[in-house]
Amino acid sequence: MRTLIWYRNDLRLHDHEPLYRALQQEGQIIPLYCFDPRQWGQTAFGFAKTGSHRTQFLLESLADLRQSWQALGGDLILRQGLPEAVIPELVQQLEIDAVYWHEEITAEERAVAEILTAKLESLGVRVRSFWGATLYRPDNLPFALSQVPEVFTQFRKRVEQDSAVDPLFPVPKQVSLVEGVPPGELPTLESLGLATPTPDERAVLQFVGGETTALKRLHHYLWGTDCLKRYKETRNGLLGADYSSKFSPWLALGCLSPRKIYEEVQHYEANRFKNDSTYWLVFELLWRDYFRFICAKHGNKVFYPSGLRGLSIEWKQDWERFELWRQGKTGFPFIDANMQELAATGFMSNRGRQNVASFLTKKLGIDWRMGAEWFESCLIDHDVCSNYGNWNYTAGVGNDARGFRYFNIPKQAKDYDPQGAYVKHWLPQLAQIPAKQVHAPWRLQAVEQTRFGVRIGVDYPAPIVDLEKSVRANEEIYNRALNRPPASQRRERWR
Repeated sequence: MRTLIWYRNDLRLHDHEPLYRALQQEGQIIPLYCFDPRQWGQTAFGFAKTGSHRTQFLLESLADLRQSWQALGGDLILRQGLPEAVIPELVQQLEIDAVYWHEEITAEERAVAEILTAKLESLGVRVRSFWGATLYRPDNLPFALSQVPEVFTQFRKRVEQDSAVDPLFPVPKQVSLVEGVPPGELPTLESLGLATPTPDERAVLQFVGGETTALKRLHHYLWGTDCLKRYKETRNGLLGADYSSKFSPWLALGCLSPRKIYEEVQHYEANRFKNDSTYWLVFELLWRDYFRFICAKHGNKVFYPSGLRGLSIEWKQDWERFELWRQGKTGFPFIDANMQELAATGFMSNRGRQNVASFLTKKLGIDWRMGAEWFESCLIDHDVCSNYGNWNYTAGVGNDARGFRYFNIPKQAKDYDPQGAYVKHWLPQLAQIPAKQVHAPWRLQAVEQTRFGVRIGVDYPAPIVDLEKSVRANEEIYNRALNRPPASQRRERWR
């Protein structure tokens, strides 16, 4: 029996159920990754759907996966084209009996799989898909996907009380592979229409894609540095490699299984420490699960402008202000530093993401989907369910949103960057301003601007909005939406 493994966002050998099940058939394996051109198209608002940083991380991950397959005596097959066209052609050429893959649950990805399934079944090929992106599987849950609680805390308590995490699927030690298949070339960034990003020495970590690096990072964070025992206290940091786990990029592409993290945490608790921090890392994995299960429950609503709550908010599509936000030129250093870090590295802390999203939606009143799409383009750890679920929540249209809540940007800046170290790290033009003044440079007198070597409106922009007035105005818009019937406008991520 010959089985093709279609890799998607599961670029690993460990804890890989499609591979494990295929090996149980005692036949030959053909591992395949297909570069779908739609992934390098444009978002609805015209951004590159997969930007340079994301693509580079993907290419590194595939290069690593190819090396792993070569170590097993074979190769990772690479093709470019629509999977629903490429895979049936390979099936016929190589006389493949079955095609296995890990399923995705959002509309575009499901549509591709459904078309492919129909074509394969018409050829008499066996098709099997498996759930593998979450810590808990749907059949582990104490409720059906259609009954997933709308409040995270309710979800968490029931899952923690009544569910168990399945053991890992083992890494294959020996695989029978089909010989003589042209492996295909790994494309370059240039061939995909992208420029090679310049490494920035200010990055918190030089992320490198791949299962090998992912497992090294896991070992480093838990066993090499004991950072896990302080995770809850340090996770809101902004500077440095180890204030948080940084597992998310490898989780997003499936280079690292959430169950592998869970297993290592259990070993760590048994052999070194067990405290609130070790629990909190698993707690964060539960949030990731929750967004995926909510997307499975609600489908396309997570992409609607009215969100999961169905609130018809009068969102603005103010491109001038959006561009200032995108480029990190709003005049608010805490926002600008985070946005410039994202543009330069493809990464931003969770604290930063919450603040910049709140600023865009609650201070500028700009359509949250524009921000979500920009994140989708840039973030090396982009996960469609987590990204759009978090933007729903921050914009106040998510299922667990609690009214017009917003981040107090000046307070957040003082609480999480009290010395201004992060702001000065990314905005060197503010380097000479004292810590007490660096988060509000627009308040500097002319003589102070001269003393600190920064001219507001010249070297650094003046604020693009009055925070208090904008909050009041956007709260009125939000409150009007509470009394308006829900919208049903469809929203696509690809076009």
